[in-house]
Amino acid sequence: MPELRHAPRVIAHRGMSSLAPENTLAAFRLCADHGVRWFEFDCDVLADGTVVVIHDATLDRTTDHKGEVHALTLADLDDVDAGSWFDPRFAGEPVPTLRQVVDLMNEAGLDANLELKHTRGVPGGPLLAGVARELERLHPDRQLLVSSFDPLLLAGFRRLAPHWPLACLYEHHRFTGIWRSVASLLGAVAIHPGDLGLEAGHVRQFTDAGLAVNVWTVNSVDRAAELFGWGVGAVFTDVAQDFPPEWREARQLPLP
Repeated sequence: MPELRHAPRVIAHRGMSSLAPENTLAAFRLCADHGVRWFEFDCDVLADGTVVVIHDATLDRTTDHKGEVHALTLADLDDVDAGSWFDPRFAGEPVPTLRQVVDLMNEAGLDANLELKHTRGVPGGPLLAGVARELERLHPDRQLLVSSFDPLLLAGFRRLAPHWPLACLYEHHRFTGIWRSVASLLGAVAIHPGDLGLEAGHVRQFTDAGLAVNVWTVNSVDRAAELFGWGVGAVFTDVAQDFPPEWREARQLPLP
């Protein structure tokens, strides 16, 4: 590996999502078991304002129920199984609330990247207010980065909770767009580009703009090593257990 600007880091994508059902407490607890200090998770909001951890706008793919997440209340989730689809060993695993994840981070000494999800046509205000409220309970020695594909969500969150660092998510076809202006207007500290189509020149542009670069989703150790050689600070991966222990254990993300 070429000489690096900083120590490589890995972030468990949706928790240890190759070992346990994604975005569940089980997947996050396994981070501690495998010495992974950082994990990533997705947040959305229910009709009653409860912030829950789930990637999709529906229950269909990752639970035994169907239906729109935004139409539900917390009580509706009582009998939802978010584990059996992955493996019978995880039967009964619940859809977690952000409150539960904050408690786990505090107890296990884990740090995280929280991604704000947004479904078109659904007001973002309740999600932002709920996230800001729950994060007040996070212990001060924990680290958290808030990211989203939606710059309007990030701008709204910045107004509510300006002390949390922000990161802009991008797919490869948007690398040539207005990422620099968006990041500047938001006061973002990092950019999270997709691995597909990412080249050394892109990373150089991002770092020259003063942004930390964390790439999703990288499941090859060799590809991660190449990215780290280009100046990438961290990679999101589904297989954090396959990466060197020193990459998993590093705590401080290389933020400006």
